[in-house]
Amino acid sequence: MADTAQTADKKQDRTAAKLAKQIGAFAAQHGGAEGHLAHIGQAGTRIVLVGTDGGWGDLAAPTFAVARLAAEKAALTLHEDFDGELAARVRTGPYEWTRMAGIQIGGPANPAV
Repeated sequence: MADTAQTADKKQDRTAAKLAKQIGAFAAQHGGAEGHLAHIGQAGTRIVLVGTDGGWGDLAAPTFAVARLAAEKAALTLHEDFDGELAARVRTGPYEWTRMAGIQIGGPANPAV
């Protein structure tokens, strides 16, 4: 039984290390980064990243614990909420606006409809 727990811990640590590497790469590309952890149900936890330059992205972790560990390993500053100062720094471009607006304001048709 202990071997199973140790194996699970090692797997979580490897997953967190991989995510931390991706967070670090994002931060390097965007002049630094801060983030927020958001539960996405059974799918896990989303690590939302906001770069110093306003660029943004996200990663998915299988659990909140793995997401928090990845953020710690990457020395990512986490915000409790995704609002205010953090949200105001996000810069969106034409792609995001057409994806958000979709067919409502003449954007590209949603192929899933």
